Amino acid sequence: MITLNEEQRITLNTVKQIVQDKIKPRAAEIDEKGEFPYDILEIYSLNGLLSPLIPEEYGGINSGFLLLVLIVEEIAKASASSALILISQADGLQPILLGGNEEIKRRYLPGFVNGKIASFAATEPWAGSDILSMRTHAVRRGNDYIINGQKVFITNAPAADVFSVFAYTDPDKRSKGISVFAVEKDAKGLILGKNEIKMGMKGCLNSELFFDDLVVPVENRIGEEGDGYNILMRALETGRILTAAQAVGLAQGAIDIAIEYSRQRVQFGGPICNQQCIQFMIADMVANTEAARLLTYQAAVHLDRQDRREIPRFCSMAKFMASDNAMKVTTDAVQILGGYGYMKDYTVERMMRDAKLIQIYAGTNQIQRLVSAREIFKYC
Repeated sequence: MITLNEEQRITLNTVKQIVQDKIKPRAAEIDEKGEFPYDILEIYSLNGLLSPLIPEEYGGINSGFLLLVLIVEEIAKASASSALILISQADGLQPILLGGNEEIKRRYLPGFVNGKIASFAATEPWAGSDILSMRTHAVRRGNDYIINGQKVFITNAPAADVFSVFAYTDPDKRSKGISVFAVEKDAKGLILGKNEIKMGMKGCLNSELFFDDLVVPVENRIGEEGDGYNILMRALETGRILTAAQAVGLAQGAIDIAIEYSRQRVQFGGPICNQQCIQFMIADMVANTEAARLLTYQAAVHLDRQDRREIPRFCSMAKFMASDNAMKVTTDAVQILGGYGYMKDYTVERMMRDAKLIQIYAGTNQIQRLVSAREIFKYC
């Protein structure tokens, strides 16, 4: 199905061992406490898992999207929150990779390899899917920009060292008037708001950010003025393919639990896996997850090849198909476990709560269908 080189196989085997030894035993506690798991971040850093997309000259391993997809999938089988740490990291540093000059890359990318946390700051109370409705604005004054505005639902904001912040530098130009800036956590005028209380994904914190005459040096602008929208759209492609991988892993984890339980649970004189109704549910769960997996891998291959014609629709299709499937699979897993599935002592209720967010973030699935349709008709 896919071909990995020796280094990629070694990395993936290491990830599988880390998941079994370190992440799986912590998954329930991470959800229960709702705290950022710095111990997991340290494990990622020590094993080079923060750097698959970062070129070697900045300390990364530059192994591409397919390997990162496989890593995220493997982690999400045990803990979607722990997988989201890597997704958020990739999202946050993508603007620097895509639009940063050599100086800004050398200033920030090595730190991300070694455990510094990147965060992506675009969403606002009035600008989610409709990103052009953002109100955050940046005005140049001499050698600085002064930024005012607000962001919401910013993943890992309390733990972040650097934010990629999107703001209008010329609102009259609409999409051509958005710019993006690297903002450090101790920048003057950056205010951290409340941490949201969420249904799931509790090991990744989502918070408000306020910019009150935030001072950002001109050299922290990523790319030229007006480059922000194009950088944003391409960075979202990364987020979509990685959330698809997260959804595939989450679904597979739920399938594994449902199969094991169905073999052990005895009703009507035998294990419930002998009941045709359960067999049909499992068959659908596996078939649809395999289909989502293949689509996700194909999208990753297009990204690695930089096939611009195929990337937008494949990333969007993978995202909505994999996340819709994860929601159904985890719900069905709860059903197969019956009353136990509804209890917090069993993993699948957490998985069901986590799955819901994947249908919403990185662009709602309704928007993903719109993007896919536009791309399909563009080339028909």
